[in-house]
Amino acid sequence: MRIGELAEATGTTPRALRHYEQAGFIASRRAANGYRLYDAGTAVRVRNVRRLLDVGLTLDDVRVFLPCLDGGDVTAGPASEEALRVAAGRLAVLDARIAAQVAVRDRLAAALREATGARVRPVA
Repeated sequence: MRIGELAEATGTTPRALRHYEQAGFIASRRAANGYRLYDAGTAVRVRNVRRLLDVGLTLDDVRVFLPCLDGGDVTAGPASEEALRVAAGRLAVLDARIAAQVAVRDRLAAALREATGARVRPVA
């Protein structure tokens, strides 16, 4: 299938597919006219990459899952110890970012209350 067909079949964009290819997650061959051609099984791999990205992992994190990206739903099966370690690490990063954003929000809310004599309250 061509890149547009793969993008449509997987709910992604041709640009994202080219990025996944450059990162080594998928491969294509070239048609005589230079178009990228993908095997039908590539759609499964792309859907699994997307599932992992959707749960908050990065492409670097997804590399741990390379051996199991061609099966069914990669998030439905049992996770390896390394996959659990990567997911726990990513969760810690997200928790730290959320905590930092909450702290910034609280400082801004306090400054707003102070500046307005508590007349204006932030929308929560």
